[in-house]
Amino acid sequence: MRKVLLSTLLFGLLSSSVIASVPSGNDATTKPDLYYLKNSQAIDSLALLPPPPEIGSILFLYDQAMYEKGFLLRGTERGKQAAADADLAAGGVANAFSTAFGFPITKKDAPEIHKLLTNMIEDAGDLATRSAKQEYMRIRPFAFYGVETCNTKEQKALSTNGSYPSGHTSIGWASALVLTEINPAKQDAILKRGYELGQSRVICGYHWQSDVDAARVVASAVVATLHSNPEFLAQLEKAKAEFAKLQKQ
Repeated sequence: MRKVLLSTLLFGLLSSSVIASVPSGNDATTKPDLYYLKNSQAIDSLALLPPPPEIGSILFLYDQAMYEKGFLLRGTERGKQAAADADLAAGGVANAFSTAFGFPITKKDAPEIHKLLTNMIEDAGDLATRSAKQEYMRIRPFAFYGVETCNTKEQKALSTNGSYPSGHTSIGWASALVLTEINPAKQDAILKRGYELGQSRVICGYHWQSDVDAARVVASAVVATLHSNPEFLAQLEKAKAEFAKLQKQ
């Protein structure tokens, strides 16, 4: 799996030059606690990614096979984890990595690391994925099959939101890449957790596998772009300094 992860990262980094204006919406000027980037600095997922697989294509048959595989896992412990992974609100994305990271990533225990991840949530989520989502408005698996997800909390709202690429996956993968910079000794565990967050979207029926795969490319490009942002870099240094102190405790 490591080769797949590294290939995805390298492709995303090489694609980081694909930046263009995206449809107007929230960004760092409207919600500075959830974004570092402005619309003009955002990754344009529509320009970066190929179109999603067409219904009836070989790639779509693969999407369907992965959906069916994931559906069978819903009654297992992995399925329970997927349902829990569906909620990234209120610091959930940071908390989701605590075990893999080796320290609690909460507002109380690691405020600088928690702030770093929280502040980039929508850079990797809405800002980076909205152009492709709005263009393709791909139907989600649960709506396509008329079957409930494994966590129905946001199901109704998501039924009218494009499936391609996956915003949750992009957030999770971008968070994983950044956390490996802070704690490289835990790289394998952190990247595995980030990978699992994406696969949870397939298990729950929120996304097709191709939505998730595309989102990892978008996330890698977002992280590359964030490394040219002074505010992000300043917070990253604070997070690294905080981690150094945590290790000494």
